[in-house]
Amino acid sequence: MSEALYLTKEWDKTFPKSEKVNHKKVTFPNRYGITLAADMYIPKNADVKLPAIAVCGPFGAVKEQASGLYAQTMAERGFLTIAFDPSFTGESGGTPRYMASPDINTEDFMAAIDFLSVQENVDPEKIGIIGICGWGGMALNTAALDTRIKATVASTMYDMARVNANGYFDSENSEEQRYEKKKALNAQRITDFKNGSYQLGGGVVDPLPADAPFFVKDYYAYYKTERGYHKRSLNSNGGWNVTGCMSFINQPINCYINEIRSPVLIIHGEKAHSCYFSKDAYAAMTKDSKYAGNKELLIIPDAVHTDLYDNMNVIPFDKISKFFKDNLK
Repeated sequence: MSEALYLTKEWDKTFPKSEKVNHKKVTFPNRYGITLAADMYIPKNADVKLPAIAVCGPFGAVKEQASGLYAQTMAERGFLTIAFDPSFTGESGGTPRYMASPDINTEDFMAAIDFLSVQENVDPEKIGIIGICGWGGMALNTAALDTRIKATVASTMYDMARVNANGYFDSENSEEQRYEKKKALNAQRITDFKNGSYQLGGGVVDPLPADAPFFVKDYYAYYKTERGYHKRSLNSNGGWNVTGCMSFINQPINCYINEIRSPVLIIHGEKAHSCYFSKDAYAAMTKDSKYAGNKELLIIPDAVHTDLYDNMNVIPFDKISKFFKDNLK
């Protein structure tokens, strides 16, 4: 049984509505019984079964932000697309709110494939996925598990297990530092249990400190300004629960990405603080792999992390479109 969701009727995206596509809200369950909410974009006047793409991300964003922009743009280029909110976030179901899970979030992508596979106007043999930021890592994790996925794009990706376990730039990659982190998180669990509620960790810092690192300023410029702010976005507002991403510390993702047989395109900005995630993922994906020939790493000169969220002059949609057209056929 699907849970009832209350979906916004008005257009409340951070990007303008395209006149080239039809848009509607859809819902579908994952195998844990959580109902997910998505925006579907369909090219106007399409009268054949279409190749389809499921889009999600960034981590802590909602479908009204970057993923919706990607989905709408790819629909303009001839694909049926959905941009969905992950479990426990946005308009999707699941309680408590603002939780994340390497297992459930991988399942969210697989549930999107379930949904697309049975649409009358979709060719089930031509389905791909796009993951942005933290969902870029989840997209690779899903592609390693779901053989129905025929092509994957990971854009400006994070490996959320790695950053939770090791800190940014692997600066906390020691047993002692992980122990202290786990100790604090377990203390927070007791506090939350006593209070009967979950403490929020806070979204992107606001006001922005003058001495904030560049990547914090980069996030602020997207999530906290008119450019990308959304009222349902965790990063724009109160953030994840403090304990929301705890399981990522000892549940790594992407352990078998060198066994992905389908094509993968990884895209990252040259000057993004997060570029090391994509470079390392590509290296791991192609090392000792029989399937390295259809994998590609594209580095965008001078681009920073959030340029690949919404900068239409930077996101290589021509490249992405050709990649899917070549591989969803």
